[in-house]
Amino acid sequence: MIADWRKQWTMNVKVNVLAGMTATLALVPDSLAFSFMAGVPPTVGIYATICILLVTTFLGGRPGMISAAAGSMAVLMLTLVKEHGIAYLFAATVLTGIIQYFMGVFKLGRLMKFVPQAVLTGFVNALAILIFLSQLRYFKDASWTMYALVGVTLVIIYVLPRYFKAIPSPLVAVALLTFAVWAAGLGDVSRIGDIAVMDVSLPSFLLPDVPFNWETLLIILPYSLSLAVVGFTETMLTHNLLDEMTDEQTDKNREMRGQGIANFIAGFFGGMAGCALVAESVLNVKMGGRQRLSTLVSALFLLLLAVVLGDVLALVPMAALIGIMLMVCVAIFDWKSVVKMREVPANETVVMAVTVGSVVITHDLAIGVIVGVALSFIWLAVKSRLRTVDSTN
Repeated sequence: MIADWRKQWTMNVKVNVLAGMTATLALVPDSLAFSFMAGVPPTVGIYATICILLVTTFLGGRPGMISAAAGSMAVLMLTLVKEHGIAYLFAATVLTGIIQYFMGVFKLGRLMKFVPQAVLTGFVNALAILIFLSQLRYFKDASWTMYALVGVTLVIIYVLPRYFKAIPSPLVAVALLTFAVWAAGLGDVSRIGDIAVMDVSLPSFLLPDVPFNWETLLIILPYSLSLAVVGFTETMLTHNLLDEMTDEQTDKNREMRGQGIANFIAGFFGGMAGCALVAESVLNVKMGGRQRLSTLVSALFLLLLAVVLGDVLALVPMAALIGIMLMVCVAIFDWKSVVKMREVPANETVVMAVTVGSVVITHDLAIGVIVGVALSFIWLAVKSRLRTVDSTN
């Protein structure tokens, strides 16, 4: 126990602190964008991310994994908010947490053993494509300066580590570009402040302003079940990916219990339900954030930026953050699955392609995974049937 505590909080302190800060920079625009997707104020996404990160840091089963407000869950909330109001979203978030907690209690994490590698590869590749596509909206009607700054960001990210590794290159890129854009007075460059007004105060405890009766339960239950399943799927697949990256085996059921408690608490602090984020988690781990300290720093740094340094955060050019997300796309995508496509069985390639296609078309990671798993089992059933026929003949 003491050895594990030392490992999580006293090993590679500098690396974990800088990694957590870097991951936070990727979290900010996503938290704001996901709030808009759900039809709620920007503070809801920020509060959710802070609460979920803080809780999963201590109660989650996968050190270094970034959990926060998520786009895959935000799209499920829009109808609830439009038809019943934001208070019902907070109540649904609390119920989502309860459902996810019992998913962990009943050890549903073991279901991930039945997800074929081809589906996991398809999930990761599809996510990389979705992240890339999501960045394109920032280039609409953009000036040449925007393209140039994104290019400069990528150059710093990939070239700087050859000569200087004390500070993660994405963090350096954001600092340099923010100062350069501010000093040059470039008015045609989109900044975080142009996306949303950062008027955030410390989150406070509140009870969802809804009637505590069966009617309310019947309203929020379908949404909470959907949110719990989508959050479970994305969290477990991200968990699998990070375990493979770090060559570790961590507790998936503990992670789901932690996620459940995190969402339960977020609902009482004005937050929306969330889950693990692949892009930010991969970024954190690749920057060296493999201990719990990195996610704690990420949560506290986001709180500091949003509440105290909102004016500074508003000056950060979107070009720098777009460059970071493009780097994450390249890092996430499994290039071997394309290069060595002819070396793997055709059915695995088909399953991967169908998974990717399903996710890209529906923009729903859970649907893509379900379709991929179903296709894999159909293939196994057909193959088993053919073997039975051959043996009888």
